[in-house]
Amino acid sequence: MSLRFAYNTNGAANHRLDDALAMIADAGYDGVALTLDHQHLDPFGDDWKARTDRVRRRLDELGLGSVVETGARFLLDPRAKHEPTMLHPDPEGRAKRVAFLNRALAIADMLGSETVSFWAGVPQADVNPEQAREYLDECLEQVLDCAEERGVDASFEPEPGMLIETVADYDGLVERHPRLKLALDTGHCLVTEDIDPADAVRRYEQRLGTVAIEDMKRGDHTHLPFGTGDMDVPAVLSALDEIGFERLVCVELSRESPRAHDAIPESIAYLKARLP
Repeated sequence: MSLRFAYNTNGAANHRLDDALAMIADAGYDGVALTLDHQHLDPFGDDWKARTDRVRRRLDELGLGSVVETGARFLLDPRAKHEPTMLHPDPEGRAKRVAFLNRALAIADMLGSETVSFWAGVPQADVNPEQAREYLDECLEQVLDCAEERGVDASFEPEPGMLIETVADYDGLVERHPRLKLALDTGHCLVTEDIDPADAVRRYEQRLGTVAIEDMKRGDHTHLPFGTGDMDVPAVLSALDEIGFERLVCVELSRESPRAHDAIPESIAYLKARLP
């Protein structure tokens, strides 16, 4: 078995989606992690269904699988990064996030994607942790119901600085929501320093909906090109190979958009040179 790699389009934000997909395919990736955004398959455009169908055909032509990502910064509110989240104090704000995630699930269904990845968010100052967990539980049930109806895995990503930021936090969450898969960003394990990235792969083998990989420095949430941080890439790849991971392993270099034309081929060359 050979691991399958994908590149996240949030690292090609300055390119048209068709151009980014072509570069990803030409570099030898097996798939794409498609971050829904205003310039890359806007989920709120009047023509979202037609555009999704066009993207599906393009993915088929290029032989690319897909994962749908939902981490666009200003898609829901042009003045507040990542807001509103499932923790928003206003019910309408939470409903807007749920509607977005449900639309992402619909798009994933149409594309035949492996999963939809999403996170909790940061509680606002007037939302206490207990209230935030209640909001999250309520919203998650709605999203999971939609995911079940669509037949698409919903994968939750622990994100440093958010309400659910470690895999241990995910453990508590999945006890209440057993349908929830894990979107494991191995770099985040270095940021929170709660678990070794390769150990996380092995421990959560049965729950992995998708895996992201990049370089990072311990304690610093900055996505870095491979070879510039503390990530033991061969160890992570060996762990993924050991468990027989068949889904896409997604490269997430959201700060590399200005040099995506170089970062896309450099990244897969680095990974393939370190395969077990």
